[in-house]
Amino acid sequence: MIAAAQPFDWHLHLLWLLALLALAIGYFRATRRHADAATTRQTFLFLAGVALLAGALTWPLGDLASHWLLLALVLQRLLLTLAVPPLLVLGTPRPMIARLTRPAAVDAVLRLVVRPVPAVAIVTVVAVSTLTVGAVGLAAHSVIFRTAIQLIVLASGFVLWAPVLTELPGTQRLSALGRGGYLIVQSIVPSFLSIVWIFARHSLYPAFTYQGTIAGMTPLLDQELAGFLAKLSTIAVLWTVAFVIMTRAQTDESTGQDTDPLVWSDVEREIERADRRDRRQPWWPGAPPSRP
Repeated sequence: MIAAAQPFDWHLHLLWLLALLALAIGYFRATRRHADAATTRQTFLFLAGVALLAGALTWPLGDLASHWLLLALVLQRLLLTLAVPPLLVLGTPRPMIARLTRPAAVDAVLRLVVRPVPAVAIVTVVAVSTLTVGAVGLAAHSVIFRTAIQLIVLASGFVLWAPVLTELPGTQRLSALGRGGYLIVQSIVPSFLSIVWIFARHSLYPAFTYQGTIAGMTPLLDQELAGFLAKLSTIAVLWTVAFVIMTRAQTDESTGQDTDPLVWSDVEREIERADRRDRRQPWWPGAPPSRP
């Protein structure tokens, strides 16, 4: 007789581990070049991002988030949106970021998502649509669908931080006050579902409805704690970053330092964009060349 699956049963997530190992190896190979050399701090930040990504997607958190605990799913999503993207970006040398975002299609997306209004809209749509009862249920029963959602949520994390990270080349820089205000809005709008979880009188997700308790939690308590974690963690992280940004800008202004220095990658990106406009080059792959 085969024993029933248990929440903390160990599983080897071989594909994810191989993918993350390939990511780390690719980073070290790329940063060996002098032009793309990474500092010790950048290497630490990038590897920290890879480690958190592994923790979010593999045992035990990845398994618990798949169909056992909504609390684990929320923690996984917080790591994928609030922690991993900024660590990976801050850990990547600026010349490498410039090269990765140079293709016209990528640059067109970048120019859209660095604007606060589209960024808030995209993050909100992803957060709500991937947490509907249907989406969560499909993810619980399909590895392919679950992986797709995890990648979409991770991508939305990069969108969330895009208007704030000055490492992205050729982006319109928001003021410190603008970045702080944007982060406060992002902490409130996309996480309104957490209020529903806190005040619901019954479990909303059949995928996380089980007999008995897991780690001492009933499904309803699990849902309520997930709501508190989602709301309080998002506010704590984004408001702290907003406070640091505005405080640092005020300090730099009082000492006469330039809070937003112009770097060559920004100038180079604007030249490339002007050149594409002059040639009227379509940005989508495979498009026919424009006539002079």
